[in-house]
Amino acid sequence: MATTKWNIDPSHSEIQFKVKHMMITNVTGQFNQYRASMESSREDFTDSIISFEAEVNSITTHNEQRDGHIKSDDFFNAEKFPQVKFSSTSFKKTGADKYELTGNITIRDITQEIKLTAEYGGTMTDPYGQVKAGFELGGKINRKDFNLKWNAVTETGGIVLADEVKLHLAVQMVKQA
Repeated sequence: MATTKWNIDPSHSEIQFKVKHMMITNVTGQFNQYRASMESSREDFTDSIISFEAEVNSITTHNEQRDGHIKSDDFFNAEKFPQVKFSSTSFKKTGADKYELTGNITIRDITQEIKLTAEYGGTMTDPYGQVKAGFELGGKINRKDFNLKWNAVTETGGIVLADEVKLHLAVQMVKQA
């Protein structure tokens, strides 16, 4: 059976994360520069091999001062560790259009296994003849597991930043000729 290769369409995809700030609201950030590929020989994608890289310097939370802090050694240390990387180990079907994506994520110099839920949105040919497949993925990590260590305490003893980071990815993959 022939292997089909897919690459992410960054103009129709979003790679976002959310973290509780002062435990009352979420701050949302996103990566603006990333690459992803998927190879599969099955129509249901269950044998997919997926890889992903995001450029840490492309992070934006729409606050320049906060973005600079996130890129510092208190968090990602973009100078020493310029990419976040992911490599899949399995893509299992769990229901109609539902999957569990398991793989290894590397942030800074730490690699951990992560499981993400995935929902297949369908496959469609765009007006330019490109075949695209859509997926929504979600999951969470503990930022301290990756040495994203900064935090502070408010005057009343509250924590400024939660340890749990929620991940949300909305991706369109483009079938390669």
